[in-house]
Amino acid sequence: MKPPIPLEDNFEDILAKAMRGHHISESELVETTRVPRDILARLCRGEFCDEAALGKVARALSLDPRTLAMAASRVWRPRSVTLDGLESFSTAYRDMRVNAHLVWDPASSVAAVFDTGTDSGLMTDRAAALGLRIESIFLTHTHSDHIADFDRLRTAAPEAIARANRAEPWPGTRPFSEGETFSIGSLTVRPLTTSGHSKGGTTYFIEGLARPLAIVGDALFAGSMGGGIVSFADAWKNNREKILTLPEDTVLAPGHGPLTTVGEEKQNNPFFSAEFS
Repeated sequence: MKPPIPLEDNFEDILAKAMRGHHISESELVETTRVPRDILARLCRGEFCDEAALGKVARALSLDPRTLAMAASRVWRPRSVTLDGLESFSTAYRDMRVNAHLVWDPASSVAAVFDTGTDSGLMTDRAAALGLRIESIFLTHTHSDHIADFDRLRTAAPEAIARANRAEPWPGTRPFSEGETFSIGSLTVRPLTTSGHSKGGTTYFIEGLARPLAIVGDALFAGSMGGGIVSFADAWKNNREKILTLPEDTVLAPGHGPLTTVGEEKQNNPFFSAEFS
């Protein structure tokens, strides 16, 4: 059995992303919240030293104090999710882990790969062991950790059609736009542009398995979200309007960290839970 994938972000990572996203410095937080500078510094280092102070900081950063305190207490992680037709593969990239996903139609054995990670051989070997035919490669975005093994994957699956969002093209892929649909055997794949972390970041909403599935890339993580490298406001809005409006039982397969669901994120993600309480 694979060991559980750790959460991508601790509470101090959530604070840092929110501060960068809202362009708020530690000095500005001290002035706004009246939290002593030394207490704020400890919180930003990951020391859960003062829950009341953390609540003030959370409100100043538009985070939910309740679920941020849960993150700081390390009392939550999403329930384990399994779905026939989905396997995820976590590979090492520098000092972190990155996920890639193998999705298939159990009825036809047609499969697709979403991103490559750093060792796509894990997916192609697994596909071969299961008797699957990889007919598609979909990129959620083109940051280096997600396409690190793209050329090797193309060689291993030469007949597969590779696709990437038109707003974030990549050599060897066919461009698409939101509104197009694709298939994996009898499964339907609907791309949703969830930009903000990257210019053409894409969530792939897949129907036809026992539960709906969304491959979200770095848009959303269990208990957190991707950094708003291009636009934090767009990243937050797209997550809120395009991912968290999907059916509650939708399985979310992110680019880092464990699988989660729409329902779990609406209840437990500090960036969004106040919106749904």
